[in-house]
Amino acid sequence: MIKSTMNSIMETTHNKTVTENRKARYNYYIEDTYEAGMVLLGTEVKSLRLGRANLKDSYAKIRGGEVFVYQMHIGPYPYANYENHDPLRRRKLLLHKHEIKKLYGKVNEMGFSLIPLKVYFKNGKAKITLALARGKRKYDKRETIRRRDEKRELERGKRG
Repeated sequence: MIKSTMNSIMETTHNKTVTENRKARYNYYIEDTYEAGMVLLGTEVKSLRLGRANLKDSYAKIRGGEVFVYQMHIGPYPYANYENHDPLRRRKLLLHKHEIKKLYGKVNEMGFSLIPLKVYFKNGKAKITLALARGKRKYDKRETIRRRDEKRELERGKRG
């Protein structure tokens, strides 16, 4: 009886979103997404649990067979002493080797970028969603705005 209860508790995944990069969907065509773990310090995890993170202008690169995220801001933990972390340090991402090889080929040969979309907790572990993305041109962005406005007007018409 106790085992079955524990299994059902373990099966329900608790996802708590910390931050999202909303501008990414506006600035890039998202081709594919990957979930990666993050190597963090203790004060970084505590800051993330408080929601003190920002993905604006962040990006990921593959260096030496490993993936790192740059310019991801995790604010200092307010209750830490002198052992606080650097808010903009590069952070290693945990992906399978075959995923890294696949990403490496697409990023280097096809002109894709690795853009973080979302940081969240899944079963108590900090995760990040990486997007394999291609940048939009200015006229593409205008097209996106136009479609969004048309959709909004259509929704208003249905309601009223």
